Amino acid sequence: MDGISTQHHIALVAHDNKKVELLRWAEYNRGTLSQHTLYATGTTGTMLEYELGLPVHRFLSGPVGGDQQIGARIAEGGISMLIFFWDPLEPQPHDPDVKALLRIATVWNVPMACNVATADMIISSPLLASDYENARPDLSPRAWEVPPASTT
Repeated sequence: MDGISTQHHIALVAHDNKKVELLRWAEYNRGTLSQHTLYATGTTGTMLEYELGLPVHRFLSGPVGGDQQIGARIAEGGISMLIFFWDPLEPQPHDPDVKALLRIATVWNVPMACNVATADMIISSPLLASDYENARPDLSPRAWEVPPASTT
């Protein structure tokens, strides 16, 4: 696998005004991306698969549940990195889903890039080629229990 000892599960998402930017970034990083399992929402996944010639597991389009599907996969531990080129200047009809995806990636401590500069830093990190696993928080019900009050 050319020096990569760990295969990561990378989700790639882009709003309409950011799809070309994501495609250019992915094409530039095709060699690295080819060594990992790729996921994407609807149209973005179709475009990536066509442009890169790599397999991409496609979820639904973001506005009809794809963002939520990726969020669920993150919560289950099935996605280890999120590259989400979202458009902060364009109102999105599914804005609550977008915010939920960003929130769930943060809650589960998943590396996340929302622009080219951050995506470049993440994809070029030496940690990508290591056995690094992000620390997932303990969110089990027991972790949230309040200890009983002292009776003394």
